[in-house]
Amino acid sequence: MALRAMDTLAVQGRRVLLRLDLNVPIKNGCILDDTRVREAAPTVRALAERGAIVIACSHLGRAKGKVDPALSLAPVAPVLAQYAGRPVRFVPDIAGDLVSAAVAAAAPGDVLLLENLRFDAGEEKNDPAFCAQLRALADAYVNDAFGTAHRAHASTAGVAALFSERAAGPLMAREIAALSKLRDNPEHPFVAVVGGAKISGKLETLQALARHADTLVLVGGMANTFMLAQGVEVGSSLVEADLVATAREILGSASDRGVRVLLPVDVVVATGVDSPEARSCDSNGVGPGEMILDIGPRTRAQIAGELATARTAFWNGPAGVFEKPAFAAGTLAIAEAMAASTAFTVVGGGESVAAVQQAGVAGRLSHVSTGGGAALEFLAGDTLPGIAVLEENA
Repeated sequence: MALRAMDTLAVQGRRVLLRLDLNVPIKNGCILDDTRVREAAPTVRALAERGAIVIACSHLGRAKGKVDPALSLAPVAPVLAQYAGRPVRFVPDIAGDLVSAAVAAAAPGDVLLLENLRFDAGEEKNDPAFCAQLRALADAYVNDAFGTAHRAHASTAGVAALFSERAAGPLMAREIAALSKLRDNPEHPFVAVVGGAKISGKLETLQALARHADTLVLVGGMANTFMLAQGVEVGSSLVEADLVATAREILGSASDRGVRVLLPVDVVVATGVDSPEARSCDSNGVGPGEMILDIGPRTRAQIAGELATARTAFWNGPAGVFEKPAFAAGTLAIAEAMAASTAFTVVGGGESVAAVQQAGVAGRLSHVSTGGGAALEFLAGDTLPGIAVLEENA
């Protein structure tokens, strides 16, 4: 996939609209996890050091076209400045006279951060008028927000098409390189571990992995539906009854292609997520009033064994109710096994990324993806609007 690299743009003394992913958790004005800000900072610094006037923009949360002070990007500006090593001026608007004046007053090397893009309804609607307002602010465009590349929004698709000079930022380029290797040219054996609550949001990715992986390991709530499809009773566990037939089709498709599908052989169950009592049992030993809330120790060992012999490994989605310490062991065990593997390892998805960070193993992985949904759609072979518009200019 050929995309124009950011460092090929002439930026000295020019205005660059930089789409970042600064969608971080904020509570009472404090950032709870600044990972995305820290990762974005080198791109900001690189453009500023080359003499660009950097006009950074991002969304935060689900503002749905309305101003919400709790979702303001104002608290992000000083943190971005700290990591970028230079001042960042927050502009409390997205377009209009205030923004135009701030851009006009900026000098080469200055960095501006606009207010939350989703405060304007035109962002998610990809409204041409809003795109035109953003286009008027800058001379060139850089997208370094892979996590939003699957959205055909104004700042990711519409405005990019209005720039003759547009490029992929270094984070975007690294994401595409790593995921392209996974999707198009994986070394075998290729082991994919997929978890999370539901099949529905990952259906196309599961179907793609059932074609390309050598071993597909299913954990988390979605595994319950697959077990039900095989006639295994899962008690009161979360299932998607309407997708049992689809689960059978995926299992059949994988079998036809010689892809091994591994489901939990043992699980951790309780009567509820807050139950003080939990027990491990074989997968076929779940009682009528019990819920599967994590994978058991034998399943953890089995997954570790698969990852130990893999040459390519991908993981997305927790193995249980990860936010509850009593049911986090399976997810953390997968994180440790991924880090211990000698394979080319890629982890994507919010909870999976949180798990590798909590386990302290993120630095031992080949690539930690910043895009959950975007990574899954990319692996499924879907066209991502935020990438397609950059390819047109390659």
